[in-house]
Amino acid sequence: MAQPVQGQQGPYPNRPIRYVVPFPAGGSADGIARIMAQQLSQVMGQQWLVDNRPGADGVLAGGIVIKAAADGHTVFFGSNTPMSAGPALRKVPPYDPVKDFTAIGMIGYFTFILFSSPAIPARTLAELIEHARANPGKINYGTGNTGSIVSTAQLKSLARLDVTHIPYKGDTPTTTDLMGGRIQFAIMAPIPALAQAQAGRLRMLAVLLPQRSALVPDVPTIAEAGMPGVSIAPWAGLFGPAGIGGDALARLSRDLNAVLSRTDIRDQIGKQGLEVQTSTPAVLTAHTRDQYQAWAKVIRDTNIPQE
Repeated sequence: MAQPVQGQQGPYPNRPIRYVVPFPAGGSADGIARIMAQQLSQVMGQQWLVDNRPGADGVLAGGIVIKAAADGHTVFFGSNTPMSAGPALRKVPPYDPVKDFTAIGMIGYFTFILFSSPAIPARTLAELIEHARANPGKINYGTGNTGSIVSTAQLKSLARLDVTHIPYKGDTPTTTDLMGGRIQFAIMAPIPALAQAQAGRLRMLAVLLPQRSALVPDVPTIAEAGMPGVSIAPWAGLFGPAGIGGDALARLSRDLNAVLSRTDIRDQIGKQGLEVQTSTPAVLTAHTRDQYQAWAKVIRDTNIPQE
């Protein structure tokens, strides 16, 4: 039987749980959050209410969460956007992604893929690098989000490439221009570019994952493709405000891992472009610290502008 959490009436949870999501409704991250919310509502006996708060690289939503009561009734879909990129892209970070949050558990890794245009003679990452080096200043790459910006900047630095950055507002226009020839490669989420690659209109050279993706099992990881130094990995975890402990943290961690361990849920989330990965709170804390440091280092080393 659950024990009361200090500062609240009755056992945890005793009212609906606010699930703050730093992305707009309708996207893949929102879809993942809603799959989780539906299942966790059933398991925990209280509704998980998705609260979409997009904007400002996720720090708007993060700022809401850190001010909430640490009683387990406010939780956060904390991806690399608000937990790594958001604070690292600001000269004065709005919060500390480790100290100002309670890590509950990993959700997984987003399947970001390095796509290239069939218009260039590159069927592997090594061939793309060779082609870019043979054509300094003539190759363009696109980015549609902070994960793409930072991961491609790291790849460009490690491979010593002289290529031109073309920024976009999202992966859909990036995909359009990649097929149209304005840009020659891009690191993107699988939707919508995957369908174009499967139709032969784009090529997939590598995935930014620790292991191969079940979504595209024939595509090598970035390390297998020859660039093991690329440490930027788009990811997601479940967090709350700093100070959650006791039965609330234990219950959230246990039920999150139970839901994410189900094959049907893993399959549903996988179709949204995320490889499920569960963890303890301690593992997510360490991961959050490591990724924040990695993103901050790449941003400094590659001179990505900070606000």
